[in-house]
Amino acid sequence: MSAPTPDRVLTVPNALSVLRLALIPVFCYLMVVTHAYGWATAVLMFSGFSDWADGKIARLMDQYSRLGALLDPAVDRIYMVVVPVVFALAGVIGWPVIAVLLGRDLLMAAMLPVLRTRGLTALPVIYLGKAATFSLMSAFPLILLGQADATWGRVVAAIGWGFLIWGLWMYLWSFVVYLVQFRLVLRMPRAA
Repeated sequence: MSAPTPDRVLTVPNALSVLRLALIPVFCYLMVVTHAYGWATAVLMFSGFSDWADGKIARLMDQYSRLGALLDPAVDRIYMVVVPVVFALAGVIGWPVIAVLLGRDLLMAAMLPVLRTRGLTALPVIYLGKAATFSLMSAFPLILLGQADATWGRVVAAIGWGFLIWGLWMYLWSFVVYLVQFRLVLRMPRAA
């Protein structure tokens, strides 16, 4: 097995991240223009699977790269903003839910300049935050599938809304934990 070369660009995980990025406008078109919720759900499910797969492939095939370390989380963040906004534009989810999600992310982003003055690029990721993201990313395709005009659609929608409500609470609770971490960082001396 060869040693990982962090300057590589052409890797399978990077290709999956670029594909996920390219699918964002496709998802938007399917949701807002054509209202093809079935295809939009397929795009979301593929994106979720490929997000999992790119990390797994990077570990199994030693295909880590600096580009991948930046690209994968950037695409994740774009999805976490675009998907809820598009859901609201399509009338699937109300704007108050979107305001909570985006408000939390904006507040987290506002912490970054202060973290950099302490020599940090971000707060340590916590399990609660990962669980919240998983719950939210599970909720959106289920809610979308639940738009089907059938009994099974109502059941799937209820499960999706359960994931969404639980995910929102975990998202907010993780923000409280991040605020505590941020306060501790503020006590640290500034980086030279």
